[in-house]
Amino acid sequence: METGLDVDAPRVVHSSETAPRAHPNQFALLGQRRFAPFFWTQFLGAGNDNLFKFAFTVLVTYELEVSWLPPSLAGLVIGALFILPFLLFSATSGQLADKFDKTVLIRFVKWLEIAVMALAGFGFVTANVLVLLGCVFLMGLHSTLFGPVKYAYLPQHLSERELTGGNGMVEMGTFVAILLGQVAGGLLIAIPQVGASYVAAACIGLAVFGRATAQAVPASPSTDPGLRINWNPVSETWRNLKLAHDNIVVFRSLLGISWMWFFGAVFLAEFPSFAKEVLHGDEHVASLLLVVFSVGIGTGSLLCEVLSRRHVEIGLVPLGAIGMSVFSIDLYFASRGLAPATQYTLSAFAVQPAHWRVMADLALLSLFAGLYSVPMYALIQMRSQPSHRARIIAANNILNALFMIASAVIVGLLLKAGLSVPQVFLLVGLLNAVVAFYIFMLVPEYLLRFVAFVMARLVYRFKVRGDENIPAEGAAILVCNHVSFVDPVLLMAASPRPIRFIMDHEIFKLPVLGWFFGLAKAIPIAPQKLDARVYEQAFARARAVLDGGDLLCIFPEGGITKTGELGEFKGGVMKLLESNPVPVVPLALQNLWGSFFSRAGGKAMSRPFRRGLFSRVSLVAGDPVAPPDVSPARLRERVGVLLASRA
Repeated sequence: METGLDVDAPRVVHSSETAPRAHPNQFALLGQRRFAPFFWTQFLGAGNDNLFKFAFTVLVTYELEVSWLPPSLAGLVIGALFILPFLLFSATSGQLADKFDKTVLIRFVKWLEIAVMALAGFGFVTANVLVLLGCVFLMGLHSTLFGPVKYAYLPQHLSERELTGGNGMVEMGTFVAILLGQVAGGLLIAIPQVGASYVAAACIGLAVFGRATAQAVPASPSTDPGLRINWNPVSETWRNLKLAHDNIVVFRSLLGISWMWFFGAVFLAEFPSFAKEVLHGDEHVASLLLVVFSVGIGTGSLLCEVLSRRHVEIGLVPLGAIGMSVFSIDLYFASRGLAPATQYTLSAFAVQPAHWRVMADLALLSLFAGLYSVPMYALIQMRSQPSHRARIIAANNILNALFMIASAVIVGLLLKAGLSVPQVFLLVGLLNAVVAFYIFMLVPEYLLRFVAFVMARLVYRFKVRGDENIPAEGAAILVCNHVSFVDPVLLMAASPRPIRFIMDHEIFKLPVLGWFFGLAKAIPIAPQKLDARVYEQAFARARAVLDGGDLLCIFPEGGITKTGELGEFKGGVMKLLESNPVPVVPLALQNLWGSFFSRAGGKAMSRPFRRGLFSRVSLVAGDPVAPPDVSPARLRERVGVLLASRA
């Protein structure tokens, strides 16, 4: 059997990809100039945003009496004003980020932040609500301009192996900054007589500090300097969405991220009333919910690099979606029947065992939301064309804003219809399961990678050596020994890029595995003497894969080994190289013989737990072989050497 699996391969060339800089973990990026100044710039900006907004909200809610802005509407008005620029100017900001050096734009945005915060300082000192509302809009504009730059910057400076960790750090930093900003804003504005002045000084100070860190951000050259700016936000927004839709995996990932913002906005918006009406706690309990949620998101974001083994591992996305549904549904059950109380203080709330389950559910659902979102962001960055990556990020910001507005409207209607806050959480958890299933059926790559992730982490202890030899971009043929029915699944787990496999047509007749490989768009092949049409169609489809710049995998032995020994290699790879002279990468799967899915002892998949769970298997990738040096015998020899190698 000659074998092969799908989905769009990344076309991005990273400045650091050709010579990735090794580092022990994502935290080491904080010691490197290509990441650290950018990280602290965005951290300070997010913190300043939230310090300003929360202090203003507290000011108009508790200290000022404004007849035309009642406290019950203050949070809603401030949130709406902040989000409005995302709808109006995201399309323009995406164009600017593609046309100009991103570092120049970052520094401009930080100058803008200083000016806005100076105006906000005047508004706080004079208690001028109109000025402060104007500053909310301007800070929304600041975030709108920074958003596309923020996510388009990372793939210019980080390799594929660093992209998940870098996104995890940024996501973690953002939520920590939000939390610290809100805490600082609430504490400062509450200081009698001088609170407003302290908030003004803090906002200006953070803006100046952010501009100082921006000065150290390295150059990030334009990806489309010839772009002509379209200043019409409506037509440009539509054009950006069409650009994103050109890559269906990217577009549906945008929808997936926007759904996560819908999901998160439901919980963040309802924390105050959940704390007061359901948990019977005071305002400090509501703050505790925010802390737990932020810590959960940050933890999940940081875990992505560890779980993905420093690749863009979108198999984490279904895992994240499952956790989001399970723990939001359990949050409903955990919050039912809580003993009524006049009002718990923070300490009294914390010592109640019934509340521990609520906190655990909240922490875990937010942790899984981090696992869900970070790989999606990394996938969009990696798969988007560099020339219009920022515009696609801008389209994502527009969708995020629309989904958050829809979240507020829908939740408001549900509450007005008589649903309780826990019932809203239950409904959102169930809806999340439906939406996730729909997305994963539309984009099977997520489901396929999830299965590969489970096989490589739970069924086997899978180790990969030499994975840097699997090309990060461009067409290549992978050749591998064939030991078991799950060989393609393990190869999927080893490669950050999608692979198309050529596979024996008989495999597609197996119950489960046939469906799985059909979903993966594997290419069926039959012996030429048995079915010449299927044979020729297989090679035609394989050539189309290579013409598209993607990875193709062949098992040149022609079938799964019956003895555990390496068989003779057939000449299919030579036929492909005649029309597509691409590099050939030899691979060797070690220690799979004797497992449940191999033919050791007779029929495969007939003796469950033959070797138990977590048995050690590995994949070794050798140096690519240039087309002129390829022959079946040489490839067999190279795979044999890899099979005999040990770490």
